[in-house]
This record gives sequence, C-alpha cells and structure tokens, in this order.
Amino acid sequence: MRRLITSLLTAIFIASGITSSMYAQEYTSTPVTVSKEKVKINGQVCYSHIVLEKQTLFSICKAYNVTTEELYRYNPALKEKGLQKNSILIIPIIEPEVNEEPAVIESSQTIEKPEAAADELKETDSDKKLTKIGETPQRIHVVKWYEDLDVISKKYGVSVEAVMSANGLKGRKLSKRQKLVIPSQGEITIVQKQDEIDTETPADTSQVTDSTSDKKTGILENLFFPKKEVSLSLILPFKATGTSGSVGNMDFYSGALMAVYDMSKEGTTCNLNVYDTGHGNMNVTTESLANSDVVIGPVAPAELKSVLDMAPGGVVSPLDPKAAALADTFCDMIQAPTPLEVQYKDLISWIDEDMQFSDRFIVITEKGGIQSEATTQMKAAADSSGLEFKHLEYSILEGRNVTSSLEYIMTESGINRVYIASDSEAFVNDVVRNLNLMIYKKYEVVLYAPSRIRNYETIEVENFHNASLHVSTGYYIDYNDPKVQEFLLKYRALYNTEPTQFAFQGYDLAKYFIGLISRYGNRWTGRLETSDASMLQSTFKFRRVENGGYINTGVRRIIYEDEWLIKRVR
Repeated sequence: MRRLITSLLTAIFIASGITSSMYAQEYTSTPVTVSKEKVKINGQVCYSHIVLEKQTLFSICKAYNVTTEELYRYNPALKEKGLQKNSILIIPIIEPEVNEEPAVIESSQTIEKPEAAADELKETDSDKKLTKIGETPQRIHVVKWYEDLDVISKKYGVSVEAVMSANGLKGRKLSKRQKLVIPSQGEITIVQKQDEIDTETPADTSQVTDSTSDKKTGILENLFFPKKEVSLSLILPFKATGTSGSVGNMDFYSGALMAVYDMSKEGTTCNLNVYDTGHGNMNVTTESLANSDVVIGPVAPAELKSVLDMAPGGVVSPLDPKAAALADTFCDMIQAPTPLEVQYKDLISWIDEDMQFSDRFIVITEKGGIQSEATTQMKAAADSSGLEFKHLEYSILEGRNVTSSLEYIMTESGINRVYIASDSEAFVNDVVRNLNLMIYKKYEVVLYAPSRIRNYETIEVENFHNASLHVSTGYYIDYNDPKVQEFLLKYRALYNTEPTQFAFQGYDLAKYFIGLISRYGNRWTGRLETSDASMLQSTFKFRRVENGGYINTGVRRIIYEDEWLIKRVR
C-alpha cells in the first residue's frame, strides 16, 4: 500500500510538471553549520547550537557527528517539545578516534640568544621544535571560536598584516582550532609536547614567574597586576523543569557569551566554564572551581552556601534578591540585584530632594493587611527619614469612600508626594485609582514606588502616567541609549531573536567582572567599592556589609511622564 501511495504521488508531481529536483529543493532542510560557540558543562566540552528553521535532528546529528540519544541526553526537553526555531542545543564534542600527533602547546619558558652557542641550537629531536638563531622567533596560536585577527594581533603585540603574511592568509576569515604562526620580536620560544612540560620541576617553573607576584609583604601587597586571561565559572539551572527558569537562564547564558566576545575584542581572553544545576544536581566540586577568578551563580540560596565554601574567590548572586542576606555572613558573597531595602531608602531620599515648602509628604498603609517584611521595610524607611509626613491608613473595603479622607490631608497649594507602604497588588491598585480621582479634582499628585509596582498587571498604565509615577529600580533598559541599540543589533544578528532582561543581565555581569579582573588581577575585590559602573540594564555600586560581603546599592530612577513617555533621570 505504501509503495502504491508513493507511486501515485510521484505520478501526480510528474503530471503537474514538477520534477524530482524541484520537489527536493522545496523540501530540503536548512544546512547545518557547526557552531563557533563552545562551552564546558560538567567537564564535557560542548557546542552551543542555535536551531534554524527547517533544520532536522538528522542533519544536526550528522553535522556534529553525534547520535540522537546523545542529543536527547544533553537536551532533555528536546524529546518532549521537539526542535524549535531559535532554541539552543547543547551538543557534546565527540573527538574522532584517529591516530593524531601529540598535542603541541606553547611553553612560557624562554632562553636568551647566546652569540657563541649557535651550533648547539639545532633541531635534533622530532618531538621538540626550537626556533634557530638567526631566524625570526615564532609562536603557535590555536584560534578560539570568539577570536579574529584583531583580537589575536592585540594579544601578541603584532600587526594584523604580520600575522597574515606569516601564514599566507589572503583574507581575514579564520576557522576554529586553526593554527597560526605568530611572528614575534626579541625572544626565542620553545614549543614542547604536553608531557614534557608536565614533567618540569617546580624550580623550572619558578624561573618564569614574576618575582613580585608572590610577595605578600611591604608596599607590593597593595599593587594590582592586570590579567589578560580571565577564568569565569557560570552555575545555573539550565535543565529546570516545570518553570520558565530554564529559558531565562539560557538567555542569561546567551548574554554572557556576547560579553565574552566583546571583551575578547578588547584584548581580554575569557575561559568560560558552565555548570548545570538543573534537577537539583550540584555537579560542582572544589577542584572544578579551583582556577576560577569569579563564579556567577547559582540561583538558589542553599546552593550559594555550598559554592561559597568551595570557590577560591568571589561568588556573585545573579538573579535572586533574597540571597542578599548571605552577604551579612560571607565575605566573598557579592549580591548583584539591588535589594528592595535599598530601593525604599532611595525613594525616601528622592522625596526629600524634591520636597518644596508648600509640598506635602503622605504615607498610605493598609489597615488589617498582611504586614510583610517588605511593608515593614518601607514603613521603617519613612519613619527613619526625619521627614514630616501625613499618615492615612484604610482597608480595601473602605476604598470607595476614602476620597474625603484624602481631601482632608492633601494640600491644594503644593504637590502631594505619596508613598504607598504596601506590597499588596489589590490595595496598591485601589490607592492608585483613588489618587487619580483626586487628580481629576485638581489636586497635584506625584506617586513614589519601588520597582515591583511595574509588575502589577491589574493597574491601568494610564493611571501611572496621570500620577507621574516615580520608580526606584535595580533594572531599567533605556532603548534610546546608543550602547543598548548596538547590543540589540548584535544580539538579533547572532541569535535571530529579541534579548530578554535575563540576556541583558548576563551581559552586564559578565562584562563588568571580566573587565574588573582584567584591570586589577587577583586583587580585584579590593577595587569593588571604587569601580561603580552604569551598564546596559544595571548600575553596579557595590558596598561592603560590615563583617560580610558586598551588596549592590546602585539604583535607577525613572518617571512616567505625559504622552505615555518614560524617562530615566538617573
């Protein structure tokens, strides 16, 4: 029967004037190009592949030389959801079983060029390559996925033209793992086999170590030694099930990859190690983090405690504001999201800065409502400000009859600056509605609120603009910023989709800390408090907690203006 159907279909195509070649062209899958992006997950080096339209499992497996079972094992959601356009697949790198020559790497060991020993410097061993005296000293560089000729030339201090000439390149296109001869000046470099280097004695190693790097006393202990190669470990639950967390974490990772690429253009190489804590598995050890300059993640506070005990340096909490409490006891803890308490204090400072003689400060709270920690912090910020304010407390059931109470405490001669000490969406919605009624009665009102108010879906956005909402927030993207626009263009071109707030956060954190470590080396934590930075989405202003770690006190201020405009003022 199947053969009969096939024959009938073929006959129909022929009768319709459609040749087999045309049919094949119309339904051929999109060719698969091996990704240039490479990451290490739980010790396994993997490709990061973006699925394009009409790509198939067969074509992907064939291009990467993996089985469908291996693809499913590294991408559990694939079997359930199937291939989806713009999704990211983690594909293990399966090395072919061939007899390859031993890997050759560069030794940092150098020798001086003696005048009388020219005859002694000859290649006598096929396993050891030595540049002869009289020749231009050369080094071998293996191209990484994110590198181009500009990056490589800056790394070695030679011109692009010199690299192209030494390798006979006619164009600037490079392929990953391509070996380039790097012409150098003034030194002779020994290139050895890996096993020869591993057998070197500690004494040999110490000869090429900067003598100042090991000194811990005197004035040298305050010096900073820049690093051109930074090791970053990223720990996130990529395979989390039952939530949208895995999607956000993958976006975070995509943004971090772009930061790695941009920093490479500036001459800083980043070794990115990625660990997946999905399904509650913490496949991270002290040994795996031993060489990390900084660790970003994990998300869960319980996992953060474990990583803080294992990591040799700073650990950055990327997404969970609740983890800020860990900074009170762990000196290596760095809280990236701005805590809500900081936002509350900034709102009070903002009100204080805006207050004029004829203005009135009004604090509104919910009677009988649940007094959450956030509400308590908001009240405390108002009480400790020293500002004189009028207090109105009512229950949501009284909301329809509260306008008379508002008229009693409001001023007609100045601006009524209102602060709602509640995190109940229903109550905040009711207050905003009543404030808009007062605006229609010709009272001038300005509403101040933390960032969470922007997530309330039941409040009409028009009411925010009417009340000139002033928001203190840890995250805000100004799409008029030229740097943001540049990021958008690159992200769209690379991933064929729009970046989420998680992508912006991944980019901001990775670029900030890679740059900080690149400038100050292993003593970078000593410059955290003096390295404030305004990134694409976040403002980083880290301050040390007494006897603890660091929290981010950076905030952004935005105002909802007329004509549906939102303006960033800080």
